Amino acid sequence: MTDSKGYKGIGMNGPLATWYAKITLKDLKRHKLVAQQLSAKISPGSRVLEIAPGPGYFCIELAKLGDYRITGLDISRTFVEIARKNAVHAGVTVDFQQGNASAMPFADETFDFTYCQAAFKNFTQPAKAIAEMYRVLRPHGTAVILDLRRDASMDEIDRYIGTMGLSRMNELFTSWTFRHMLLKRAYTTAEMDALVAQTPFGKCRTESVDNGIGFQVWLSK
Repeated sequence: MTDSKGYKGIGMNGPLATWYAKITLKDLKRHKLVAQQLSAKISPGSRVLEIAPGPGYFCIELAKLGDYRITGLDISRTFVEIARKNAVHAGVTVDFQQGNASAMPFADETFDFTYCQAAFKNFTQPAKAIAEMYRVLRPHGTAVILDLRRDASMDEIDRYIGTMGLSRMNELFTSWTFRHMLLKRAYTTAEMDALVAQTPFGKCRTESVDNGIGFQVWLSK
């Protein structure tokens, strides 16, 4: 693995991305809830970027809620194709593009709000990705990172998985993935503070989310 690849592990492409899209569709209510919560903090007409949107569920739900110009940037070609189809099916306009979070194909000060959920722990250059969020934000813009907390317990995680409406087989596989892959890549709040300190943001504010297994990091330019 090299940093230029942009992500840790084998990546979400082909059949694996298709499987993930089906599994996370079961958790659509969470995407709707997060979109509702964040829309209250995003002004009408804002340019919004989701980094690593996967199948695009959050972008699509946000597009239903207001007059936003929304872009999704994902390193997976398969996810970009799936997200574009999902947006057409939902009847909303979202500009899904392929690209690396650590070297975004956007000009400085392009967006008012950026969001990254459940993907940050997979970035090979996390501090550079945060610096890129700063670069593409307009003055007074906001970046939000939502991800798994490395010190979350498996009991907490399994309770959360139990709310997703998965089959028993998919519950077991998802639990295995958390235990043996995702937790190892995740960060503690102290580690996130240290990463942000290396970037132009300098500092951040962190909140507990997802029944305590995750955190939401708020960054202001």
